[in-house]
Amino acid sequence: MLFYLSQQMLDWAHGTAWESRLSFLRLFRYITVRAAGAAITALLLSLWLGPKIIHWLKTLKFGQDYKDKAEEAGGLAARVLSKKGTPTMGGILIVTVLVFSTMLWTQWNAQVELTLLAVLVLSGLGFYDDYAKIVQQSGGGTPPRVKLLVQTVLGLFVGIYLWMLPATSELQFPGKKSVLIMHSNLVSDVLLPFCKYPYEVGAVVGVLIVLLAIVGSSNAVNLTDGLDGLAIGCTLITAFVFLIFTYLAGNIKAAAYLQIPYVSGAGELTVFCAALIGAGLGFLWYNCHPAQVFMGDTGSLALGGAFGIIAVLIHQPFVLVIAGGIFVLEAASVLIQTGWFKYTKKRYGTGQRIFLMAPLHHHFEKKGWYESQIVMRFYILCVLFAVVALATLKLR
Repeated sequence: MLFYLSQQMLDWAHGTAWESRLSFLRLFRYITVRAAGAAITALLLSLWLGPKIIHWLKTLKFGQDYKDKAEEAGGLAARVLSKKGTPTMGGILIVTVLVFSTMLWTQWNAQVELTLLAVLVLSGLGFYDDYAKIVQQSGGGTPPRVKLLVQTVLGLFVGIYLWMLPATSELQFPGKKSVLIMHSNLVSDVLLPFCKYPYEVGAVVGVLIVLLAIVGSSNAVNLTDGLDGLAIGCTLITAFVFLIFTYLAGNIKAAAYLQIPYVSGAGELTVFCAALIGAGLGFLWYNCHPAQVFMGDTGSLALGGAFGIIAVLIHQPFVLVIAGGIFVLEAASVLIQTGWFKYTKKRYGTGQRIFLMAPLHHHFEKKGWYESQIVMRFYILCVLFAVVALATLKLR
């Protein structure tokens, strides 16, 4: 919005005495300036709106008055404070600030609109799930098949939409006398981390990868949201990785130098990532231990889905597996635990567990680690994953 307003003012002032006085408005053409503006706007709005939304949620009694799954399991000696009674649906704060800041500072294009659509759809799904949990007072919420259905429809829509577009990215390989340019499709051609050239996998496999990226990432962040500050902190670190990736993917000179896919318009996703960082920092102010508010599925499903679609839009879906390594570990622990329990119960009559409890952060709680210890150590691991993800830019 500010970009278009600034350009209109520059056009109006062209050839007049105001032209030199309004020349500073050219700064809005730079993605870096608008990204910084989006981050600062989102942070200040989050800090300002945070107490108001927390009070509003308390007034509506949108609190977690049921015991969470970890407390129901028992044996969590390290958990001193119960989560019961803490307002949930704090994702409303994150999503509201994120969408507003992005629309205010970005230059709208198809990539930004598709990302915001995914965020709003998944946030609405999460809100419905959180509301169902509060009404039922059991923590059951929306049936898993309903959540999976909505996520699958969204993932298929994004995958098919991108597949139907013409060549949507290009790779430039500078030579001694000429530049080799390879055009590829975001869906049917896949680029693997630490590999220089994309592989053609076809439309069906490509759409499936898009589906797994969005659905998997959405649910993985949701599973990570179990301790104060854990999910949002890891989200901030991962968002910083994608802030760098989106900027490079949208800059034709930087993409050519690093020989990574250049995607026209992807640079505007940098503004989205910056807004996400600002909104996340503001939310962490109120979500750090002891949390005043939880993001709930309203926030976790939307944030995870945003990572999935951004990774696809910059032609780097598998980098998400590295950058979001903590989310992958959390989701994998649930799949392994559930699968092994069902297998051993069917074969031996008694279900066995690999972890003391899943997701993984609850396993360490059961081992007696303090909540703040787990969160901080997971942050450290997340930073290491982020460094490896950034290394893929050169090590190919």
